[in-house]
Amino acid sequence: MTAERAEVVVRAVVVYDGRLLLVPEAAGWGLPSGTPQPAETAEATAARVVYEITGYLVDGTEPLEPRDADGETAVLCRLLTESPSDGGRLTPDHLRWAAMAETTDTLLPPPVRRYLKGHIPHLDHRPRPS
Repeated sequence: MTAERAEVVVRAVVVYDGRLLLVPEAAGWGLPSGTPQPAETAEATAARVVYEITGYLVDGTEPLEPRDADGETAVLCRLLTESPSDGGRLTPDHLRWAAMAETTDTLLPPPVRRYLKGHIPHLDHRPRPS
């Protein structure tokens, strides 16, 4: 992996039932994020990172545009399971599902802020029926 590639950050935007999944960060709460592995797409990175951090299974469906000039990408993710597995680094009590109105003080990239501003709760990405 080159030094340039290591600086790329993918942030996962997981919305469910009108709420946004947040994880603890040094400055408060933020989106699950990580760096891609070699040849990994932003969508695959988002899905992997969410699972590794939270234990939730998600499907990275689409990058939000525009992408950051520094290479940061925010990926909209569809929640596939309503409960996390035991595989995440954080336990459910260390995660936060924040209502849209509660995210105003959360540091979020501009594409995420624009998506949330236009977000309609009844169109959330919900788990697919079995």
